[in-house]
Amino acid sequence: MAAEKGMAVLGEVFDFTTKSITDVGLDGLEGIHEAHRYAWVDVDFSDPVAAMERLEPLKLCPREVLEEAFTADPATQLGRYDDCLHLTLTGCRLAGHSFTLERVDAVITERYLLTLHHGPAAFLEAVRKHHRADFARFAKSPSFLIYELWDHLIENYLGVQKRFEERVEALQHTLIGDVDDRVFSEVSELASDLLHLRKVVLPARSVLSELSTRRSLYVSEATQGFLANMVGTVERVLQDLLVARDILSGSLNLYLSRVSHRTNNVMTKLTVVSVIFMPLSFLCGVYGMNLTDIPEQHWAHAYPAFWGACALIVGGLLYFLKRNKLL
Repeated sequence: MAAEKGMAVLGEVFDFTTKSITDVGLDGLEGIHEAHRYAWVDVDFSDPVAAMERLEPLKLCPREVLEEAFTADPATQLGRYDDCLHLTLTGCRLAGHSFTLERVDAVITERYLLTLHHGPAAFLEAVRKHHRADFARFAKSPSFLIYELWDHLIENYLGVQKRFEERVEALQHTLIGDVDDRVFSEVSELASDLLHLRKVVLPARSVLSELSTRRSLYVSEATQGFLANMVGTVERVLQDLLVARDILSGSLNLYLSRVSHRTNNVMTKLTVVSVIFMPLSFLCGVYGMNLTDIPEQHWAHAYPAFWGACALIVGGLLYFLKRNKLL
């Protein structure tokens, strides 16, 4: 990768006749006009202004496309122009329990593929790792690079989804035992991440569906068939994210039901104790009054009779509660 002012550039020229790849710099791209050759220019820019000034004179794509690539919203989207297609691809990189978005702009023309990104992108790194071997074995047209981009982007989504599913499973096991209040914040954070990932994948499905069905000079019909198969994979990712979110919600509801059940059991026991001690408290209140004319106070057997009455009341209440399955 060559370093230039405000950016790092990786240039490769694919020769479909000899099945060879040649590394070139930006200045070596001007002569790529043969029908059997195609160039991929990858630009990792740190200074958008300097990158714009360097790329615009090369006329790799219209100026308005470059301006949009440096300023557009990071959501996956497709722009169609007379001379090119502009794809904004949004990948993900896991950072602890959350993930960050990585935007890559791909400008597709008849002779060039220009990718622009600010900093590394996980799925683009995977493309660089495998595209040379795939070119030698499978590539028949420049559209194979479009396939490579989407293939590794979807693999990126699947990897993040798998990690989130593992977190859902771990939280399920946590909710089975005794937990503290922190579990609610963890569940809320994970549910939010699942929804966020779905919002990232959803526009990717729409763009991929359009690329696979609408004819274009820049996407071969053979590649469209493979892209159409990917649409089904993206659909499954979206469905699995909803399922994971439902499982998480169901696990939390089950945990809250268990907590509620335990609370009801405690309240039932407290109610039983209250029912038993209420009549005893009444007796104590009556015979604890400072009155001299209470007949039982002058009875020799008043004290054992009091305890006998208490035992009879407690035994009767226990029998009644068990018979009615309240105890």
